[in-house]
Amino acid sequence: MSVDSRSQTVRSISPPEAKEMPEEDTHRVMGVPYTPSGSIVDGGRDAWMTIAGTWLTQFCTYGYLSAFGVYQDYYTREFLRSRSPSDISWIGSFQLFMQYAPGVLVGRAFDAGYFRLMIASGSVIQVISMFMLSLTRPGQYYQVVFLAQALGMGLGQALLFLPSITIISHHFKRRRAMATGIAVSGASVGGVVWPIMLNQLHERTSFANSIRVTAALVGVLLLGANILFKPRPLLKTQSNDSFKPAFRVIFQDAAYLSSIAAAFCINISLFFPYFYLQLYAISQGITQSLAFYVVPIINAGSFFGRILPNIFADKFGPYNMLIPCLVVSSGLVFCIFGIHDFVSIAIIGALYGFWSGSYVSLIPSLLAQLSTHMGEQGTRMGIAFSIVGLALLFGTPIEGALLDRNHGVFAWHKAIIFCGVMVCCGAIIMIISRYLFVRKHRGDQTLSRV
Repeated sequence: MSVDSRSQTVRSISPPEAKEMPEEDTHRVMGVPYTPSGSIVDGGRDAWMTIAGTWLTQFCTYGYLSAFGVYQDYYTREFLRSRSPSDISWIGSFQLFMQYAPGVLVGRAFDAGYFRLMIASGSVIQVISMFMLSLTRPGQYYQVVFLAQALGMGLGQALLFLPSITIISHHFKRRRAMATGIAVSGASVGGVVWPIMLNQLHERTSFANSIRVTAALVGVLLLGANILFKPRPLLKTQSNDSFKPAFRVIFQDAAYLSSIAAAFCINISLFFPYFYLQLYAISQGITQSLAFYVVPIINAGSFFGRILPNIFADKFGPYNMLIPCLVVSSGLVFCIFGIHDFVSIAIIGALYGFWSGSYVSLIPSLLAQLSTHMGEQGTRMGIAFSIVGLALLFGTPIEGALLDRNHGVFAWHKAIIFCGVMVCCGAIIMIISRYLFVRKHRGDQTLSRV
């Protein structure tokens, strides 16, 4: 064989250029869509069933917690009237803290493959704690109310909340923000349904029976969520070590750490309107029958805020959508000073729900974007959620203390200014986080979508 023929043979069996390679075909592993390289395929039956499961979980956890304004008002005026608003807000803030604080442990358990165990355990704890709450008697602050609602329900929600959000990243990448927005909109719908249901049931029966009815409904819905979830098995390559989270890399990521600092400032004050706006409405002379709808109005606005900006975030990037939402949210907090009737409080409440809801739904997509691989997403979200949990623990009690009731009159201006300033600080730090992320990935063609 001549040299020319041999060289021609070598060229014929050499691998084609990258640009000539065909797109990867998908196949299925345990019923889950995969490409041969293990990349994520956006969509599919199992993916959308998982979105439905997350929607139900968010409806029963974050959605129910978003209705705490009803509890805050009822506890302050009747059930725990001997306690200050700050004491009562500790119940809701500790429940939020418990939902986020175990994030490091929950995230590591998620990455280790204990998704279904956490979802099942959290469902049982959540329902049992709600029934225990219905056994409380007026004035029993620590004995039952704090233990059942703050500690018990908070722990159950911790095992449900973070895993149900993180699992979305196993099924979606290009459309991750949109999928996350649809899934977490369940919390907004829950924030509309649960307050109205609790108020209407309370008018027809005792508050204890109201809680029992909602507890039974939560149990049924969480059972459905457990059935719908379809966790995706990791398609690992040469070594399991490549899928393990590297804590040294995580804690040296300046963009990630600054995003956590921003989230801390934001969450220390973000829930002030959710917890106190109904009480504020009553203090401004709005009738209780109308004031009861303040919390549902906020959550109705949040429903659209958790979906619409996320659709654009897939095109423009989480940072580019998140930062304007925070700036507007800060401005709307100061607009509370201009509220004197139900129309104005409904408008401000709906707008604040929209823009603050955008933050809640965009932050998981942002944390997923900051992850270097799928095997560390649970850990990164867990670390962030644990730190943010401290802000949620102290935030609303601080604002309750700033109300400083003297002779039955609340000093609302202190809490409102504190809330607005902290959200504004969070927006500034998030801008810094974006700058650090762009500088680190300079030259990446995807930087137009950060």
